[in-house]
Amino acid sequence: MRNDLVDIAIIGAGPVGLFTAFYAGMREASVKLLDSMPEVGGQLAALYPDKYIYDVAGFPGIKAKELVAKLHQQANTFSPRICLNEQVENIIKLENGIFEIHTSKGIHLSRSVIITAGAGAFEPRKLKLENATEYENTAIHYFVKSLESFKDKRVLVCGGGDSAVDWALALRNIARSVTLIHRRTAFRAHEHSISALQQASISIKTPYELVGISGNKGTIEEVFIQEVKGDKQELFPVDHIIVNYGFMTNIGPIKLWGLQTTKNAVIVNGRMETNIDGIYAAGDICSYDGKPKLIATGFGEATIAVNHAKAFLDPKAKLSVHSTHLFENSK
Repeated sequence: MRNDLVDIAIIGAGPVGLFTAFYAGMREASVKLLDSMPEVGGQLAALYPDKYIYDVAGFPGIKAKELVAKLHQQANTFSPRICLNEQVENIIKLENGIFEIHTSKGIHLSRSVIITAGAGAFEPRKLKLENATEYENTAIHYFVKSLESFKDKRVLVCGGGDSAVDWALALRNIARSVTLIHRRTAFRAHEHSISALQQASISIKTPYELVGISGNKGTIEEVFIQEVKGDKQELFPVDHIIVNYGFMTNIGPIKLWGLQTTKNAVIVNGRMETNIDGIYAAGDICSYDGKPKLIATGFGEATIAVNHAKAFLDPKAKLSVHSTHLFENSK
């Protein structure tokens, strides 16, 4: 039993969780941050450390690993207790209103909870080609840990969303050549990214799909692409394939905590409140009408969740306080 009672337990140490910890500290709340991963940063640290993030105010573009480092430094301003490698399995609200948070390592106690678990567990949607597994981890990539590993290589990027377009643009000055293939004519990325793509020295193949790979001992030599609903076919040399078909997500045990959910998200109202008094949610894990899934949105939701958690804990506390005033009081 870990009976060190805190004001707010934050479940998930991704970018939104880290900022939630910082803002809770600004509101002079004691904090404990829990995450099942071995490091803070969530998907940004585990999957995309070299990917540029464009939706954070103040940064025209910042690498994911650099953003995580800054958020971690910011969160540590108020010395929250960060517990890693600890999977939250259940939350029980006791008769006295205290929450028991059961994890893979024990039990934590908190007066309120903010869930910032991102999209939960995730698994990439993989290529549906018979011999694709022969090249996984050597020449077929679903995650990109380092852009430099593609230096002077011929790279094929598959997909039509933000990740595919962003990777293609990031690699244009590193790889020997970049080809982007998408099974539809229109891309789903941000308009500015699409404009940059159209002006870049990137070969764009639409509407095409990857139908064949040839190579030897884990090394790709050529790929075969086919026009969707057409007869055109192409064969060309490739060294690496980056697949961006999205992820299958699962919020796992969260569905068993008595929270109202929709698909793989927790339903919240405009105060980031769940259906259980004292439990809030922010970031990709929460759902409400009109929600855009952006890091910037999650940061805003974090402040709403913390402010209402503060008011829940202390009805006399101000619900809205200017951030400069908060920080001055924290010194």
